[in-house]
Amino acid sequence: MAVTEPRAATPTFGDVNRDVVATLRTPGNLYFAWMCVIGLLLAAFLAAWTYQIYIGMGAAGKRAPQMWAMYITTFVFWIGIGHAGTLISAVLYLFRARWRTSIYRAAEAMTIFAVMTAGLFPLIHAGRMWFAYFLLPYPNQRYLWPNFRSPLVWDVFAISTYLSVSTIFFIVGLIPDIAALRDASTGWRRRIYAMLSLGWEGSDDQWRPYRRAYGLFAALATPLVLSVHSVVSWDFAMALVPGWHSTLFAPFFVDGAIFSGFAMVAVLVIPMRYFFGLHAYVTDRHLDYMAKLILVTGLVLTYFYVCELFTAWYSGDHFEKASLFWKVTKNYAWALWTMYFCNCVAPLIFFWKRARTSVPIIYAVSILVLIGMWFERFNIIVPSLAHGFYPYTWGIYKPSATDTMIVVGSFAFFFLLFLGFIRVMPSLSIVEVKETLPPPMKERHGHGHP
Repeated sequence: MAVTEPRAATPTFGDVNRDVVATLRTPGNLYFAWMCVIGLLLAAFLAAWTYQIYIGMGAAGKRAPQMWAMYITTFVFWIGIGHAGTLISAVLYLFRARWRTSIYRAAEAMTIFAVMTAGLFPLIHAGRMWFAYFLLPYPNQRYLWPNFRSPLVWDVFAISTYLSVSTIFFIVGLIPDIAALRDASTGWRRRIYAMLSLGWEGSDDQWRPYRRAYGLFAALATPLVLSVHSVVSWDFAMALVPGWHSTLFAPFFVDGAIFSGFAMVAVLVIPMRYFFGLHAYVTDRHLDYMAKLILVTGLVLTYFYVCELFTAWYSGDHFEKASLFWKVTKNYAWALWTMYFCNCVAPLIFFWKRARTSVPIIYAVSILVLIGMWFERFNIIVPSLAHGFYPYTWGIYKPSATDTMIVVGSFAFFFLLFLGFIRVMPSLSIVEVKETLPPPMKERHGHGHP
């Protein structure tokens, strides 16, 4: 992937088309090197999954009492990653935040691919994933119906609804840009883009209903930002396990999801900005806004951590206090303090204005945030199950090579989908970026002056 020189001047409408179409040209050696690494990780992922199916769930280190461990941790992590896309594209669109236009396409794609990656883990965790259809409510001769009072069944409906609405919203936003690619392409590519653009010509009769439909889907997708991860948090809050049974979990999970989602947006957008030369579109102002949102959501998350500690300490519940003390000082203390540093301390550098526009600092903090948010889900699930009500049920979970490789392979699966997307579709919204530019002026002839 060759590095493109940044455009210095304010781009024109023609520049937007040319620069975005240029991102779809034949990639360089770096792109193929990344794809080779991803291919190797995916091969290891499939080998580990096949081995687990053959041996059983014991190959992943699952033992009583921790039958939930890295798989459910990573499932919740990927669901959280998918939240920033809907927030940027839908919520900020309704508030007419113009800075969203250059980054929301990558964020929406991230949403779709993160939810698809998360969908793998219930299948992996089920062991016999060919029986996963038992979760679906359909008439059958065995009278197998899911328990609709179980939050795990609520997950099926919440996540499938979220994925469906987000996918439709994503496709609707792509249609005008696909038409622009159609006009700039030839041969078989033009025929494919012509089919995908659904006859879009950009007439006033098309723009009016399109804008109404886009606003309607934005309004429909906005409540999903709050609802989906709240439902995921109820997987834990509805249980009586010490450290889980809390009314704080719904807002706590939603804020953490937005926090990690914006960090992933920065991790994806900053390399695109550099390699595709999109500095005129993803400016320092965009980086500043993303850093501010990471800082704000990080401060809110820190407040939730303090509330969680305060509630456990002053609740009068001996089991809650014992669970808290064990998390802070015993076997998994290293994971807890890593989470506190990455999520509470590292984002504080964004109080410094220069740090909010420094690409290396933003990138480093975003990676730390992603590490911290994975450990947050790990600290909720694994230590709580390891230190339950009765001492004879206590146990220490040790990750195995099998589940570690499957978790690492999920990142390869996500990046494979995202790199494939930016190879065939515009990574920036051509139409909405033009809306933030000054309108083109007609040249006045006769005196030689514009």
